[in-house]
Amino acid sequence: MGFDRSHSATYLASQLAKGFARSLQRRSTDLGFSPGQFPVLLELWNEDGLTQKQLLDRLEVEQATLANTLTRMERDGLIEREPHPKDRRAQIIMLTRLGRDLEGRAVEAAAEADAALFAGFRSFERELMIEYMRRIVDNARKP
Repeated sequence: MGFDRSHSATYLASQLAKGFARSLQRRSTDLGFSPGQFPVLLELWNEDGLTQKQLLDRLEVEQATLANTLTRMERDGLIEREPHPKDRRAQIIMLTRLGRDLEGRAVEAAAEADAALFAGFRSFERELMIEYMRRIVDNARKP
């Protein structure tokens, strides 16, 4: 008996993540951000002025991945880096006006991306699915 991808949670989760990323990508390109930048933006909209280390701890991504993302965001005018007032090795990541002004449209684009993927789901099915996804994420974080 061979491996049936349609019954593999790992495979399906991977496809689900790709689907959400594509759905957001279609909506975010015209706004000036990418799906990979969205989690960083969410953190900075919530609390501007974080260090790269703080972002690393909150986002659970690799250091090199975050460094590349921040470089692209700086290039695109979404963030700027300022010297840390107490730690010469650290920098403070600040949203630019462009980055701050993007919040409403970006959150709306993310909501539209979610809605497109949940098309045909009843409200309680969507809520259950999200709850199950949260539990799976929590389980995946356990050692």
